[in-house]
Amino acid sequence: MPSQSPQPVIRAAQKPPSATSQKILHASRDLFLEFGYDGVNLDLVAKHAGVARQTVYNLFGSKEAVFRATMEYHWTALGLDDIEASLVRDYSDPADFLRHFAKTLLDFINEKDQIAFTRLVISESRKLPWVSTDFYRFGKAPLARMFSRRLAEMTESGVLDCPHPDLAARQFLGLIQEFAIWPHVMAIGEAIKDLPPVELVVEEAITMFLGRYQAGQPGKR
Repeated sequence: MPSQSPQPVIRAAQKPPSATSQKILHASRDLFLEFGYDGVNLDLVAKHAGVARQTVYNLFGSKEAVFRATMEYHWTALGLDDIEASLVRDYSDPADFLRHFAKTLLDFINEKDQIAFTRLVISESRKLPWVSTDFYRFGKAPLARMFSRRLAEMTESGVLDCPHPDLAARQFLGLIQEFAIWPHVMAIGEAIKDLPPVELVVEEAITMFLGRYQAGQPGKR
């Protein structure tokens, strides 16, 4: 059974990355997506970033640390702090809240190579279990926690009735991702054309979610 890789220190991830670190991470992201983990080394990263190999080593220390930092850098494009700030608004219309959240998530999926990155993580995790652990830790976990906090606040304000906001948050994410991510990750071919339009997916997810969790629904406790 493969042993869990020790957690290295990712020096560039401890504070906002410098301009040089960003150049390296942007280059490494493109390289890992194209060649996979085994097909990339520090020399190649340095060449594509236009820096010396020693610079890459000084900032990150190893290819493993570069890959970890690359995954974290990928998720920073989601802008969780900005999303959370944008969701601090009038909670009187939960459908609008959910629609805004879904749009932000879908924009990230469509604009930031989330499909390709998810495929990369799945492929590499068989040999390197820490890859999927870190991918989840850097992105999905904080996204779900943030969304759960907002649902809890809406429950406290009386707009929603979510006794288990963590569960509710993941249920809504699942309703979206089942159509927006997984068919594409699995490359289902011609069946893609049979998927419903994303606008319909979002609106049906909102209707289902609020049918269960909107406060004041008939039959609710």
